[in-house]
Amino acid sequence: MQLKETFERVKKASKSLALLSDTQRNDILLAVADAIVGQKDRILKANAEDLARMDKNNPLYDRLQLTEKRLEDIASDMRNVATLPSPLGHITKQKTLPNGLRLCRVSVPFGVIGMIYEARPNVTFDVFSLCFKSGNACVLKGGKDADASNRESVALIHEVLENYATSYPLKDVVALLPATHEATGEMLNAVGYVDLCIPRGGRKLIDFVRDTARIPVIETGAGVVNTYFDKDGDLEMGKKIINNAKTRRVSVCNALDCLIIHESRLNDLPALVEPLLTHTPPVTLYCDEQSFAAVANSTLYTLHATLIKHATDDSFGTEFMDYKMAIKTVGSLDEALAHIDMNGSGHSEAIITRDEQAARRFQAHVDAACVYWNAPTSFTDGAQFGLGAEIGISTQKLGPRGPMALEEITTYKWLIEGEGQIRK
Repeated sequence: MQLKETFERVKKASKSLALLSDTQRNDILLAVADAIVGQKDRILKANAEDLARMDKNNPLYDRLQLTEKRLEDIASDMRNVATLPSPLGHITKQKTLPNGLRLCRVSVPFGVIGMIYEARPNVTFDVFSLCFKSGNACVLKGGKDADASNRESVALIHEVLENYATSYPLKDVVALLPATHEATGEMLNAVGYVDLCIPRGGRKLIDFVRDTARIPVIETGAGVVNTYFDKDGDLEMGKKIINNAKTRRVSVCNALDCLIIHESRLNDLPALVEPLLTHTPPVTLYCDEQSFAAVANSTLYTLHATLIKHATDDSFGTEFMDYKMAIKTVGSLDEALAHIDMNGSGHSEAIITRDEQAARRFQAHVDAACVYWNAPTSFTDGAQFGLGAEIGISTQKLGPRGPMALEEITTYKWLIEGEGQIRK
């Protein structure tokens, strides 16, 4: 009953939010951004409570951690969202029928968006900024690992909203549910209150939400990411791309999980993976037979033997979210494409090659939201795409696909005007 009342308040507040002008929404976002920087100490203190409960060697520790620099970046992203054009009120189709009726299709908010996410406290601010800018209220359900950070972040947002509230009950346009499994279940059954649910996390979470929800769901997040180093790949470019895709942040969904290499380039494999083995912390490699032999016959093996292991069937198609990477050897572009078809998740895939024909074929064939040529998959990100922030990366085909920002969390309605026409 308590959560039902929360859902009711958010639903009611979503109607008030739709009455705000874009200028008013922007002013509030700028005020929240200022508060994030001005009151960073209270957020960092709460985050320290969360971090104290997690092992520093856990690869998710980095994803959970907020720093002064990361808070400044979050505030910068929020200010950027405030500068973006409003996604509301866009006329996407317009026509006059033979009977004189005037039809207009216009973009509008969904209403209330439910967000389920794990140890990612930055998501709290990202989701709020995008939902608020697009006229949507939001119900947030974070994981227990980040509960203190999320509660302090929402408390800060509420304080700003209360300062700006006039005749509209703005505080209730964002609500944080308890970090319990029961709260997740109630959100997924909040028919009539939550218009759309977006889970953001690992495959287990996303599968649970999809299989359990009685409200509409957009699948996001889970990323089994491959990069194919073609027979015509540039070695120096490949070293930089592979290292960046794997080690920039291993716990995010666009991180590289499997390097696919053409058999004619196995002699270059030691050079390709040396930056990974010498990285701090180093990356453990799970190699198929051919790639293992190529690395084992190099001086790298003498220095890093404990990091070079034989792959198993489970090594491929796994989202590691850790300093681990699989290596698969193929004899052709077709074999690389077949491997991705079998093991990819529809998130992000890449090819490194100087052969434009091979690259175009790769991009045409690969069934993923983002397909790269000579660039790392680490760019799959709403801010990097110039969308401001992102609410998630959709891996489904129905509705939005790839990084979801303002336009992707709006829907539309038809407005019809007449002069008394009746249908015969």
